[in-house]
Amino acid sequence: MTTNEPILTDIPMDRFLTQIEALADVIVASRWRPDWIVGVGRGGLVPATWLSHAIGRPMLSIDLSAKLPSFSEARLADLSIRTDAGERMLVVDDINDSGRTINRLRDAIGARHGNGRGDGLRFAVLMDNIRSAARVDYRAETIDRAVTKDWFVFPWEKVASRASILADWGEAPDRTA
Repeated sequence: MTTNEPILTDIPMDRFLTQIEALADVIVASRWRPDWIVGVGRGGLVPATWLSHAIGRPMLSIDLSAKLPSFSEARLADLSIRTDAGERMLVVDDINDSGRTINRLRDAIGARHGNGRGDGLRFAVLMDNIRSAARVDYRAETIDRAVTKDWFVFPWEKVASRASILADWGEAPDRTA
């Protein structure tokens, strides 16, 4: 490993399951019940599926990573319309790192029509960076990027080659700088 590469830290399956249980518990305890769980592709799809089963709510998905408007912008517009109509959305991602994804989604869904959405839009993540530019409503764990520089490898990513994982990191190396 060169000094330019991150430390890759595996998240074992048992830790992932503990994170899902923690999220489910805090969501249920909040007494806020989403109409839909919204998984953010790629990293949020697996946690959203598990959380959907854990709290008994149906799931939708969006994908910002593919950069295809029919899987992102069009679906964000639909989520915005649904939220305007009073439906509650819980958007799920694996990590709130820099905050770019969360803020982009909040702006697209929550501010599209300028009505602020009230209590209809919330966010949940497995790992929440306390230094992120975005805030989430639910988290299983917190990290501090000033201390923890690791690139986390979740169970569904472990089938990827090291080169592929490093390529994903290479798209946003500032998150672990």
